[in-house]
Amino acid sequence: MRLLVLGDSLSFFGPSGPLPADHPQLWHNICAEALGGSAELAAGFGWTARDAWWALTGDPRIWSLLPRTDVLVFAVGSMDTLPSPLPTYLREGLRYVRPDWLRRWVRARYQFVQPRLAPYTRASLPPALTARYLRDMLQSVRNLQYTMPAVGIVPSVHRAATYAYAHQGHAAAVAAVRGWAAGADVPLLNLPAVIGEHVRSGAGNPDGMHWGWEGHELVGKAMAALISSVALSPSEE
Repeated sequence: MRLLVLGDSLSFFGPSGPLPADHPQLWHNICAEALGGSAELAAGFGWTARDAWWALTGDPRIWSLLPRTDVLVFAVGSMDTLPSPLPTYLREGLRYVRPDWLRRWVRARYQFVQPRLAPYTRASLPPALTARYLRDMLQSVRNLQYTMPAVGIVPSVHRAATYAYAHQGHAAAVAAVRGWAAGADVPLLNLPAVIGEHVRSGAGNPDGMHWGWEGHELVGKAMAALISSVALSPSEE
């Protein structure tokens, strides 16, 4: 069982920060081990469904993995729901500001206003676009005649002070993702049900958004159970 996971930082952040994709305690590797297989991860900081689409259509390494993939996992959509005071192109463009002192000054000012404006701003990616990019990713894979099963996730929750604990875009994003999944016949792992208590209790990463090892284990085992239910025949189970 070979998994290809398109994810975000929830896939490679542990209780104290980012880790290599092959760390055995990350959820996708726990999932793969439970299925007796392996996992390949394509992910980045703050990736939305749009970033995953760009990776799927623009990264030759992902193209080389598709022929050997048994299950495609769309583990994106959670970052889409975070409130953003700036449009994506401006927020992502901060890294390109020069000279260095000016970039640090601008970033510090943005970090100051972000939690103050977060309760009044929209989600980083509109729910309709999250659903659209999920749809387009799956369709592009099918257009290439790859027929492996696909699974997805219901966007996760957070208690992050950097976003003033605001998550007003979550409900609409969940509805959009569920609508796409129902139409595409893609099973979803309900991340809020699996990980919600872990996050809200403060048991995860101190940033209030990423998970601790217990959280990764919960998600890994739950995803393995979901994949087993849709990707394995009775004889293989």
